[in-house]
Amino acid sequence: MAILPMSRSGNETTRQFRSFAWAVAGLTACYSPALIRLARVALETEFNSYIGLVPVIAIGLVWLKGPRFTDFTEPWRALAPALAAAGTAALSVGIAVGWAGGFGLSLVIFSYVALIGGAAAWFLGRDVFRGAGFPLAFLVFLVPLPAPITAGLESLLQHASAATAGVCFQLSDLPVFQRGDLEFQLPGITIEVAPECSGIQSSMALFIVSLAAGYVFLRSPWRRAVLSFAVVPLGIARNAVRILTIAELCVHIGPEMIDSYIHHHGGWIFFLASLVPFLALLFLLVRSDRSPSKESDQTKGVACQS
Repeated sequence: MAILPMSRSGNETTRQFRSFAWAVAGLTACYSPALIRLARVALETEFNSYIGLVPVIAIGLVWLKGPRFTDFTEPWRALAPALAAAGTAALSVGIAVGWAGGFGLSLVIFSYVALIGGAAAWFLGRDVFRGAGFPLAFLVFLVPLPAPITAGLESLLQHASAATAGVCFQLSDLPVFQRGDLEFQLPGITIEVAPECSGIQSSMALFIVSLAAGYVFLRSPWRRAVLSFAVVPLGIARNAVRILTIAELCVHIGPEMIDSYIHHHGGWIFFLASLVPFLALLFLLVRSDRSPSKESDQTKGVACQS
């Protein structure tokens, strides 16, 4: 006679999650100075404004597609110490270089995220951790990107947008002369693609949205990757269209349009417009992600029963 494993009682499950909650509360209290500094960075810098939404999205992902928290789970004794060691090492280096800002703050926040992951692997166990692995990994977006990385990404998008805008100018009827990589001489005005025109903030926001949407709506890893990587060319094309639109306004209405609302505050209009091809791609990926073989098998099974 087979011996079935005893199921975990409600009291044991409650104790398991209570321990994890206390661990997260303790870590949050210990890291509160760095978290307060992170909140200031998110409020003061436009690029990092998405950080406040990261824990909200992570909790929503757990609620939508999280594991069954009633499953019997044992501590993941290999992963939990590894994450704890990584978090401790990052904390040590972050304190050594100065945690109040820059690279040091990034290391300290990474340490906080790694230790939360370690606590989840230990207190919630292997099965629950695997089920909530993506939302836990999503918390890495709490880590602010160091300034050199942000500057490098900004420069890359800036030059790519300018190059794509140059192609758009060639396809349009505007007489234009390109001087260097970033300047376009038009009748009555010269437009320079500044770092602010890189669209890095909206591209980062859409990239985070693509990861969450792929996790919720798609099952295939490669389709999730396609959706996320499509954000890069989509962002570049969006910036190029914005540059072309502003150039058209300056030539056909007047050079004063360079100081218009659509230039300084109209980024959200082009961001909303870029959601149309993004949602169309998501729709196509969701349709192709369905499994015809399973549906046909089920149909055959029903047919055989009739």
